Amino acid sequence: MFENIGMPEILVLIVAGLFILGPERLPDAARWLGSAIRQVKDYATGAQNHLKNELGPEYDQIRQPLDDLRSLRSFNPRRAITRSLFSDDEPVKPNGHAPGASGTAAATGAAAATGAAAAAVTPPAAPPAPSPPAPPLSSGERPPVDPDAT
Repeated sequence: MFENIGMPEILVLIVAGLFILGPERLPDAARWLGSAIRQVKDYATGAQNHLKNELGPEYDQIRQPLDDLRSLRSFNPRRAITRSLFSDDEPVKPNGHAPGASGTAAATGAAAATGAAAAAVTPPAAPPAPSPPAPPLSSGERPPVDPDAT
């Protein structure tokens, strides 16, 4: 709720309160503000507990979409990509195939044994050669447009 209020804003409020209320009334005002905030917090907690008692297990069903929205608020694309790339949803064997991908266990074991032997003897393949750059456009010529990409 107050995520955009930083230390400079709080300092400005304190200085403004000091000038407006004066040093005599400022402690009483701070005490009143603290008790008012505490009372509002108690009311909110009481209302939440009352609602939880009235609804029972349905309360969790109502809270679930709100919790999902809260998790979307803290969505970070970099963290989501890292999590999806490094998650262990489907384990991969060293030969590059997922366990139980195809074939019987004996055929898979034999293929893995021959693949391991072949991998030990055969050097890795060279990466593909890069494609040559496209020729430059003449003056006045429009670049090609892919309507699916735009």
